[in-house]
Amino acid sequence: MLPIYIEGSPEFESTLSALRTRGTGDLANVTPAVTEIIDNGCGTGCRRPRGDPAAAVHHQAMLPIYIEGSPEFESTLSALRTRGTGDLANVTPAVTEIIDNVRRGGTSAVLGYIEKFERRTSKALVRHAGPEAEGGFGGAEALARLPQEVRASLETAAARIARYHERQRDAGDLGPAEAAASGPPLQAGFSYEDEGVLLGMRVRPLRRVGVYAPGGKARYPSSVLMSAIPARVAGVRDIVLASPSADDVTLAAAHLSGVTTLLDSGGAQAIAALAYGLPELAPVDKIVGPGNAYVACAKKLVFGDVSIDGITGPSEILVLADDAADPRLVAADLLSQAEHDEASYALLATTSAKLAEAVARELDAALPELTRRAIVQASLSTHAAALVVGSRARLAEVADQLAVEHVGFHVADAEGLFSEIGTLGAALLGSLTPVAAGDYLAGPSHVLPTGGSARFGAPLGVYDFVTRASLIRYSGAALRAQGPIIEKLALAEGLQAHARAVSLRLSSTAADPAAKRGASQS
Repeated sequence: MLPIYIEGSPEFESTLSALRTRGTGDLANVTPAVTEIIDNGCGTGCRRPRGDPAAAVHHQAMLPIYIEGSPEFESTLSALRTRGTGDLANVTPAVTEIIDNVRRGGTSAVLGYIEKFERRTSKALVRHAGPEAEGGFGGAEALARLPQEVRASLETAAARIARYHERQRDAGDLGPAEAAASGPPLQAGFSYEDEGVLLGMRVRPLRRVGVYAPGGKARYPSSVLMSAIPARVAGVRDIVLASPSADDVTLAAAHLSGVTTLLDSGGAQAIAALAYGLPELAPVDKIVGPGNAYVACAKKLVFGDVSIDGITGPSEILVLADDAADPRLVAADLLSQAEHDEASYALLATTSAKLAEAVARELDAALPELTRRAIVQASLSTHAAALVVGSRARLAEVADQLAVEHVGFHVADAEGLFSEIGTLGAALLGSLTPVAAGDYLAGPSHVLPTGGSARFGAPLGVYDFVTRASLIRYSGAALRAQGPIIEKLALAEGLQAHARAVSLRLSSTAADPAAKRGASQS
């Protein structure tokens, strides 16, 4: 019943390969039934809404205003609570096909999808860090080609992000080698003795991580910095960036972030290549970074074979404002979030209907000046809302219910209100803190939980790029003292072999392997 494989034989290699890819098994056969169970158990009342959630009590241009106490306010708040990544069911069949084809076809499949979806050919699908003349992606050269002010800005942002994440590490976030090379001495995990039992936790960085940076409607070299630098600080040695047709700013960001490999692809095909590898690209252990619905769906489907940071939906902001807030600054923050994507959420909660109306007018006035006004207009017309509440305490309650990615505090005593809110991704405290500061320069990663997932999620950080292992070591005396308890618990669960594994060690005939080894070495 125990097959034996000798290293060097074909059977050894094929078995080891199969064991490396073991997992939860193929869940596709049960997915339809489970989906039906979830839908039926949830009922229609808790499914994600589709279409316009409610009519506005007041409507000022692109910012509908809802007054607390009205039916429209309650229905809108309820719809916003159930926003999320959207319905991925529509793209799941296509994404599943892409992933399957990449797993079977490898490099040729990825190149085919690049031609189909991106309408281009990739001259070098995989390149490693190094000079262009040597076949590398030329990050250092790209950095040197940038205008001086852009180069300096990238370098400043990279330094600030690194400093923040170096402070973020706890004493268990690095292994001994990484800790020794990182400045102040850090202890790798912890250990202690409890009644003769050595217990502890060992922490090690992941070996290989994939970072996704979009290249569609806009390029986000900032996402490269915000995703790859925390991985580098954690001690990850191989960082693979997937980004289609990377320009000089993206390549420079990759260089500053410590990216070791560039995959010239985007979309679901890039996620599949990262998860399952290509002949010229080893698979990664974890995939992080934002993307569109196809990317989000692909990450969801490969989860279990690799780890992911989360299922990221449309970007979003909730501005909390009192009657003294500057409507121009509130509108500016809403607009800066709306320009990300047509599906972005720009939300305002305020204690003043007068302020909400002033913000709506400011949105109207600023829109014609924006270069991405078509995207902004689409976002505001479908996903903007102003919620007028009766008290400061209600501002905190609404924020807690919505658990938004970015929350701007345009109120007196912003820190005090922040302390009353338990669920949010990033707090932008005070009217002098624009959302753009968090997006580009401040320090914390801008890869944040969206769609209400701040209830259980967190900003991307050093802790996302490490693994933890428990350690247990019993002495003979400790096992004699605790063995009977272990046996009783095992037998209570009907697991006789578990109890037997203890009783064998407690029997007088069981040899102590440690003592035996010591005797053989003397």
